[in-house]
Amino acid sequence: MPRNFFFTEFFMETYYTTDEKYMQAVEEYWYGESAKALQMLNQIIANDATYARAHHFLGKVNIENVKDYQTAGYHFKICMELEPSFPDNYIKYLELVVFLRMDRQVKMVAAAALKVAGVDQALIHDQLGLHAEKNKHFGDALKAYNKALMETIDKEEMEGIEESIKRVRAKMRSALKYQYLSE
Repeated sequence: MPRNFFFTEFFMETYYTTDEKYMQAVEEYWYGESAKALQMLNQIIANDATYARAHHFLGKVNIENVKDYQTAGYHFKICMELEPSFPDNYIKYLELVVFLRMDRQVKMVAAAALKVAGVDQALIHDQLGLHAEKNKHFGDALKAYNKALMETIDKEEMEGIEESIKRVRAKMRSALKYQYLSE
């Protein structure tokens, strides 16, 4: 019998609020039951399509477990529209659109995120740097990484950003050498 069979079967019937159902879905996910969490989150949305946090978590599950990026993006977008002040949504949404190289959405999501209290500004700038770097806009990447460096207070995060800056500078030097040699 699964770890929480009794708990889930008994208590699922006694959950009355959407918040309680959502917390149970999150718990299922953290216990490795992503299919069960997905089912519960979809039930929440079916009953209350305006429950923004369920949309956020559906986006997260669709990225991490299902690898369905279109569905994930849909749910992140809906969450952002329903609850624009929910800071957790912006990082995952921005990571997704940077990964997919969706230029317009990167700018839109980042601009919205930087206005929201509680959003980790360093992570937003880091993602903007990564996006610029992927597009070979090294000057813009350096600016974004430097902003990220100024915003971070985490030592490991700082070290990662410093590595990104070194990597971009090396790419810039390499591009200059290539330009010089090819002329």
